Amino acid sequence: MKIGLFGIGSGPCGDPEVARQTALLAESAGFESLWTGEHVVLPDPQAPPSPAPPDFPMLHPSTILAFLAGVTERVRLGTGIVLLPQRNPVVLAKELASLDVVSGGRLIFGLGVGYLEAEFRALGVPFTGRGGRADEYIDAMRALWTEEQPSFAGEHVSFAGVQAHPRPVQRPHPPFVVGGMSPSAYRRAVARGNGWYGFALDVDGTASSLEGLRAAAEQVDRDPALGELEISVTPSFTPDAESIRRLEDLGVHRVIPAIRGRDGDRVRAFVEKLASETIR
Repeated sequence: MKIGLFGIGSGPCGDPEVARQTALLAESAGFESLWTGEHVVLPDPQAPPSPAPPDFPMLHPSTILAFLAGVTERVRLGTGIVLLPQRNPVVLAKELASLDVVSGGRLIFGLGVGYLEAEFRALGVPFTGRGGRADEYIDAMRALWTEEQPSFAGEHVSFAGVQAHPRPVQRPHPPFVVGGMSPSAYRRAVARGNGWYGFALDVDGTASSLEGLRAAAEQVDRDPALGELEISVTPSFTPDAESIRRLEDLGVHRVIPAIRGRDGDRVRAFVEKLASETIR
């Protein structure tokens, strides 16, 4: 079982020094990966389904991960998640390839479609059709990262006769990890993802999502080149050895607990305790 940490770059880890100390502690303790969240803006005042108050700090994913790439050596760096329909996929492909290069091939590209209409409205991006836009952007980014002469023709993005270098260090590309707990997210993960990421799930919710993924696998084709679908979960609780064993028995490959604590000292204590209880 791989053990990661979610929330690097947010909350107390929105302070770069706390993030740096946490990343170094996590790497030395044996955590496999560090994961960001992302919201470009948050509704003010907070209202459902917004996940956080409007003044909750969230550093840009590739900015904080590039910073942490410079102070760590081994720990993997995951976007958990990039809100893909809000981005220009050609720019994002360059941004993330650059992150993979400066980290020495440690990027995990987690992506989702988003759910805050106010955020899409502020960015001038249509909220409707965001799933289809995400599917197209995945395909366009894969073309930029893998094709000798990249080209793509879609409804939302088209290009040909261009190059974008450097390419990612990881070949054929950094893993695409699709987040979300809807039937369409399950189908997207099966059809286009190297992995799937479920957020804030208990054990029963994880089992239900895995059943949804199995149902999706009967509905859509999967390219064998994508490999086995790697399952990552951020639990709705702080896991211990027993709950991790239960998740592993279900078929989960990576558990990514959310960082707890209001300040650097409490974050450090949390990470140390979690490491002692879960890392084998």
